[in-house]
Amino acid sequence: MDKLFVVIPAYNEQDTIEDIVRSWYPNVLLGEEGSRLVVIDDGSADRTGEKLDSLKDEFPKLDVIHKQNSGHGPSILEGYRYSIAEGADYIFQTDSDGQTEPSEFGEFWDSRRKHEMIIGYRKERGDGFGRLVVTRVLRALIFLTFHVYVKDANTPFRLMKASVLEKEIKYIPKDYFLTNVLISVIFTKRHYRVKYLPITFRPRQGGTNSIDLRKITGIGLRSLRDFVRLNRIISNP
Repeated sequence: MDKLFVVIPAYNEQDTIEDIVRSWYPNVLLGEEGSRLVVIDDGSADRTGEKLDSLKDEFPKLDVIHKQNSGHGPSILEGYRYSIAEGADYIFQTDSDGQTEPSEFGEFWDSRRKHEMIIGYRKERGDGFGRLVVTRVLRALIFLTFHVYVKDANTPFRLMKASVLEKEIKYIPKDYFLTNVLISVIFTKRHYRVKYLPITFRPRQGGTNSIDLRKITGIGLRSLRDFVRLNRIISNP
């Protein structure tokens, strides 16, 4: 058995967060004693944080981290650092919008000893054309700047070996908005054993999709500048 930490960031998900906790909590029980479900409340302006706190008595392995709003990337990075500090052997990350299927976690967990990271591959997507374009733009930018091919760099369905993540997490800037993308790149560029497994990716079960063509362009330009700078850093450890 290994100690598993499941990291889920949440922002303004008051209508769905209880269902998310209930659906993902059984997977935490697959790990040994000390495994935790870690939900990061990213400064929600609704009752997300309150609802999470109310669930802690019912779910003793639930840890809730409240923080000021800083976005998805910094939130999961805080969850990763917390999990490493608490002695996790494996860290799994997914999101709180209900797009991923908890029932698909078992295959990842069963394969954990063979790989340093297992990433869900979104072969079919239910989150809109804009998000698909973002994924393809990121894939192209990653290849151009880091010279590695990453099939689905930003998937919120990934299982990582904590000891490897602890070694490489120092290269992730504190406030970086594409934390998972850079982690995927580093694991690939360092030639760790990375495996992709197909997953279901449903439409959002709560909240709204904030991506439009203008934002896609901005993401691409910002990512290109960041990637050029970060490639110099991770290429010269």
